Amino acid sequence: MTQETILILDFGSQYTQLIARRVRELNVYCEIHPYNHVPEIQGNIKGVILSGSPYSVRDGILQSPDLSAFRNKIPLLGVCYGAQLLAWENGGNVEPSAIREYGRANLSFISSYCPLVANISHGSQVWMSHGDTILSLPKDFEIIASTSDVKVGGFQVKGEQTFGIQFHPEVYHSTEGMVLLRNFVVDICGCHQNWTPNAFIETSIHELQHKLGNDKVVLGLSGGVDSSVAAMLLHKAIGKNLFCIFVDNGLLRKNEFEKVIHSYLNLGLNVKGVDARERFLDSLEGITDPEKKRKAIGSTFIDVFDHEAHLIEDVSWLAQGTIYPDVIESVSVKGPSATIKSHHNVGGLPDYMKLKIVEPLNTLFKDEVRIIGRELGLPPFIIDRHPFPGPGLGIRILGEITAEKVRILQDVDDIYIENLHRHQLYDKVWQAAAILLPVQSVGVMGDERTYENVVALRAVNSTDGMTADWSHLPYEFLAKVSNEIINKVKGVNRVVYDISSKPPATIEWE
Repeated sequence: MTQETILILDFGSQYTQLIARRVRELNVYCEIHPYNHVPEIQGNIKGVILSGSPYSVRDGILQSPDLSAFRNKIPLLGVCYGAQLLAWENGGNVEPSAIREYGRANLSFISSYCPLVANISHGSQVWMSHGDTILSLPKDFEIIASTSDVKVGGFQVKGEQTFGIQFHPEVYHSTEGMVLLRNFVVDICGCHQNWTPNAFIETSIHELQHKLGNDKVVLGLSGGVDSSVAAMLLHKAIGKNLFCIFVDNGLLRKNEFEKVIHSYLNLGLNVKGVDARERFLDSLEGITDPEKKRKAIGSTFIDVFDHEAHLIEDVSWLAQGTIYPDVIESVSVKGPSATIKSHHNVGGLPDYMKLKIVEPLNTLFKDEVRIIGRELGLPPFIIDRHPFPGPGLGIRILGEITAEKVRILQDVDDIYIENLHRHQLYDKVWQAAAILLPVQSVGVMGDERTYENVVALRAVNSTDGMTADWSHLPYEFLAKVSNEIINKVKGVNRVVYDISSKPPATIEWE
């Protein structure tokens, strides 16, 4: 059966992925496509959402898509810019707001007959984020919601299931935003809410079996959530025809290689561990630039992985743990970022490997990957682990990487993470990291002065890594961890805690 789908057209809003996540939370499948690459509308497309945008409809920067393929044929919802586009193109008046409308507002009028705003409370809080506003609507458009400052908070086209709202229902600040999205997706579009983890697993296994047949597939495991879940899904589909390679690049957490290999073998996966620590350290000698370090690590990994893959006869496919945000970024409205970090490339496979690509998770968000992993029986050690960068500790050692620096940071990181677990703080933090700084400081140990290394501890709370706030870990906890690190890790005499949020800082230091 073809999966019911909500199509989201992306005009470049920072919230577009969040719209998709909220639709998925309703157990309805959705896809994001750039506004200028609208896919062919088929029977499985049950509705269309037009996203917001950092641009103005008045400037004409974004070429308007042809909406005739679905306008008045399937339900259509414009959010913020999407609503303004519908009004503007049909003769409405969109002008710069007298005062930028950004932040919380409350609905002072809600239509009693419009299905989009059914069951939404009078005074419900919504989130505004736009520099333009709709001052007047085309003649066939009716106001369905207002705030005290924004008369056209929402509208419906008479005789059509076409709607627009100037607020963002997808953000948490819109307290009944999920009610509105459910009204649209379930009641108006008629989606059956049958896109569940079990349904995804069952469908994926069937599709993988059909696609791969008796072919052999090789997969590079990292110990992380994405590659692990991809491996288990493929294992369920093709069993021993999946060959997993787990490379120890010497930049993993302390004892992680042995621990992860053991877990994989217990799950029945066909895994080969490769000790390439010295090779990676040699490739990094003398390099201090972060992007050059990433490229050296990535290049060495490909060389090691390619050698091991060629030891397996008649391999046809390379499996990757690519997830949906990676795919979206690679076809973004705004184009790929100026420097996509080397370890996040989509399809970054050298031509000489001559393997076809299979990406079983490329329709899933990170939180969905975790849910699927739990359903597949992966242990909490893997499923609930914090995000860990592809280059590992290589980008948490600022400056040149040496075996001694790796030893120091592994010991520091081990104490930090172990204490987070011991004090029941690990699951309250989205990501935690220790960073070895290229700084020495004066200290006193016993009766002697020391001149040793400084480490920074980092912990952040986030939902997807796009934005993050620093975690307010208890002072007593930080004091204990600092004391333990300085006492037990030779070469460290000072510990600091990073209290920067993203933006303006990033989560990783490099």
